Amino acid sequence: MRTEDRTVAVVGLGYIGLPTAAMLARQGMRVIGVDINARHVEAVSRGEVPFVEPDLATHVAGAVSKGLLTAQRQTPQADVYIVAVPTPFDDDHHADLSWIDAATDAIAGVLRGGELVILESTSPPGTTQRIADRILGARPDLSLHGEGGRPVVGFAHCPERVLPGRIMVELVTNDRIIGGITPDAAARARDLYATFCDAELLLTDARTAELAKLAENSFRDVNIAFANELSLVAERLGVDVWEVIALANRHPRVNILQPGPGVGGHCIAVDPWFIVSAAPEQARLIRTAREVNDAKSDHVVTQVVALAGQHARPTVAVLGLSFKADVDDLRESPALRIVERLADELRQARILAVEPHIDVLPASLLGRPNVVMSDVVAAVEAADVVVVLVDHSAFRTLPRPDLMGKNVVDTRGLWGEESVVTLPA
Repeated sequence: MRTEDRTVAVVGLGYIGLPTAAMLARQGMRVIGVDINARHVEAVSRGEVPFVEPDLATHVAGAVSKGLLTAQRQTPQADVYIVAVPTPFDDDHHADLSWIDAATDAIAGVLRGGELVILESTSPPGTTQRIADRILGARPDLSLHGEGGRPVVGFAHCPERVLPGRIMVELVTNDRIIGGITPDAAARARDLYATFCDAELLLTDARTAELAKLAENSFRDVNIAFANELSLVAERLGVDVWEVIALANRHPRVNILQPGPGVGGHCIAVDPWFIVSAAPEQARLIRTAREVNDAKSDHVVTQVVALAGQHARPTVAVLGLSFKADVDDLRESPALRIVERLADELRQARILAVEPHIDVLPASLLGRPNVVMSDVVAAVEAADVVVVLVDHSAFRTLPRPDLMGKNVVDTRGLWGEESVVTLPA
């Protein structure tokens, strides 16, 4: 990599930014993490991590102890800026770019010329160009190509492609898409990521890189939607969807995914909407898949409310709040949304929330007095209705006799069926 690219500021110390910062620091670079969340800054400054991710704590502690990784709330001067902030969507499913705009404005104020600005946040096509236009509009003394002899600033999009729970492995082993506004910016970004990524680094333009990342997650969403729709069909026909999928997947060219209570996470539940908003007339299948997956959560709520209605003051055990197994990540979690809905619709019920990866109820549940945290054994023992929303490893060892005589809604196939079952006493 270029010797002038030795100081990197990573803006956003979340699930992507902090692992990236730690990985760069491990290569001997001076890395400054930036976050508006004081808790994240304080944790990293102590050499600790504010969320669960295997092996990340070791990397962060080592980098901080060597003085290669620090954290602060203000954007510093640096050679390279990596923007890894959230890109949620609004009520109309359009991307909320306010976090990116705020990071961009802070960077614009400290540039001297010669820097490289990399957007890692998954974003609608054109967002990297938006960053370039915003910075160059605020800083007419800088340029994209050196016009008028003004110092150049480079811009690139390098979307993350990692799976929570395997981030520190996949940062190294997964191919990386690198899209530059200019060829030189793409080359500089490639050299930076080559310091820790052993996989292939694929160069393209920024807009293509943006759409490629969205396409990856939309592909997953569409295929999950097929599995979720199939589960509804199987339920209507009185067939075990898990057996149907297992048999169908014996075909050498069929690989149906597993159904669930919806789709969550920071990517798959969000990114397809960016394609839909960019090309609404063309993205009909992608829109339908999003609607199918969101509606699956509604279906689960309907099932549970009906079962709980058979009891005067029911106790409902909900197993799992995170968006996937064995992580503490609650972003866009269908399990959390389902529990929020159940708390509102079953006000006379006692809802026992079991999430082995967090210690306290999420903020969205704190104002609901009928929801309390519980361990899995106590929750199942007390419950009239047991709802499996996440297939955490901790739930797989639950003795099946503990479920006898209870209504079970197993949305993850943990015990063999996705539809409502009542296990005989």
